[in-house]
Amino acid sequence: MVQTRPNVRRGRSKKKSAWFILLKGLLISIAFTAAAVVVFALLMQWLKPGDGVIRAVNQIIKLLSIACGIFFTIKRGGENGLLRGAAIGLCYMALGVVLYILLAGQNIPLSSYLADLAMGVAGGGITGMILSNLPKKN
Repeated sequence: MVQTRPNVRRGRSKKKSAWFILLKGLLISIAFTAAAVVVFALLMQWLKPGDGVIRAVNQIIKLLSIACGIFFTIKRGGENGLLRGAAIGLCYMALGVVLYILLAGQNIPLSSYLADLAMGVAGGGITGMILSNLPKKN
């Protein structure tokens, strides 16, 4: 009787795990946020914006950060753009909410936190969906 060896893959597969993609997108989003906050803080010293402007810019920075993380993890024509984008947006916003709770120590209504999480999921999902539906570059 001849024994055969089962097919064993050698080397690494080219397909990246979903956890790696999520972590990469999250880290890129965090790095973009840090850079944007530093630039905005420097501009605040010069421009002296009001509270409404600061809140609006804060939301824009969050959405751009999520989009940046998704752009570098989900390539044009990539797979599962909607789900991966929504997951990156959710994790980014959840991390931001947790840090805000820990650092600010303020009592803000739960609806504010849920609105932030929903904005992250929606913004991330839409960005991921758009990127994954763009034709691949040749």
